[in-house]
Amino acid sequence: MRELQLLIKPVSSACDLDCTYCFYKDEAANRAVGDHGKMSRETMRAVVDKALAASQTCVFGFQGGEPTLAGLSFFEDFTAYVEERKRPDQEAVYTIQTNGNRLDERWFEFLKEKNFLVGLSLDGVRKTHDENRKDRAGEGTFSRVFACAERMRELGIPFHVLCVLNAQTAPRIGAIYRFFMRKGFDHQQYIPCLDPLGTVRGEASFSLTPTMYGEALGTLFDLWCQDRMAGRPVYIRQFENYVAMLRGGQPEACSMYGRCSMQNVVESDGTVYPCDFYALDAWQMGNLKDPDTDFVKLQKIAAEEAGSKRHPFFKEADRRDDRCRTCRWYPLCRGGCRRDCFPEEGKMRNYYCETYQKFFAESIGRLEYMAGHLV
Repeated sequence: MRELQLLIKPVSSACDLDCTYCFYKDEAANRAVGDHGKMSRETMRAVVDKALAASQTCVFGFQGGEPTLAGLSFFEDFTAYVEERKRPDQEAVYTIQTNGNRLDERWFEFLKEKNFLVGLSLDGVRKTHDENRKDRAGEGTFSRVFACAERMRELGIPFHVLCVLNAQTAPRIGAIYRFFMRKGFDHQQYIPCLDPLGTVRGEASFSLTPTMYGEALGTLFDLWCQDRMAGRPVYIRQFENYVAMLRGGQPEACSMYGRCSMQNVVESDGTVYPCDFYALDAWQMGNLKDPDTDFVKLQKIAAEEAGSKRHPFFKEADRRDDRCRTCRWYPLCRGGCRRDCFPEEGKMRNYYCETYQKFFAESIGRLEYMAGHLV
């Protein structure tokens, strides 16, 4: 395959924070083995060898838990092994999503040298961040993360701030956006919060309701439009994807594909899952330490041509809200994320369907203008 993207969990679900809304902590609690420990050198080499054997360009993404708990030496060994094993015509790309608490000057030097794209979790201003993102001692972590963002900006390390939309951040989204822009954090991603598995949506202290999400999307879009039209540089992943789609391009966010695709989530023991939101025992696809498991075979069992051998997760890969088939906004919405869909009276419904319908009805004119006029 031309490009292969991996999402690697080098320390499984281990983390030095205790965030109230952590979806991966929740998933780990619903597995027979929640924490597989640190990835061994044997497993790391199996991941690298099989990834390079299957692709021309390989994107090695690291997430957690908190991936930096693996230690800088793990990442130095990993990148050195990639350089040793890859062919001259192959390309290796690195990304990491981190809470920023352990990053220091040695880390910054490494990230800059290896050209990592960093996703830094920062839930807006101090109040909104510290309400949910506390360390193991129960203390807020805003000061450490903000200092990390400032230092990466100074050093020219490419990074996006990742802000989870929840009951605390969504009502204050205007202040959060303006704060990010004042500080020069102009590459932003806003991620809807997930409720815990098996619970009723909207009942947790941090839950993002459809009304909250709709109001936050509208406010963000207004501010983004104003700045983009004024020539101020700002990137918000969701809106940039919509513009690209209106221009005939393909979205790069999996929730905008309209169907579940193989995300190659690699746990620290080598187990592969199809999606970060479904890293559960029922959806295991194999283990890369098994000689008979590789990324080409995993792609085949995720694809339609596998027929009866297709993995169960992909049997209804494009099943979303049953109203999608007649919705005028489907070409942009694509039904949203599978985790937001649920059965109701024999039909499938998306929790945020009405939210997206209202958003697109109010924004389509400006989105089309941007698609036609802005670079």
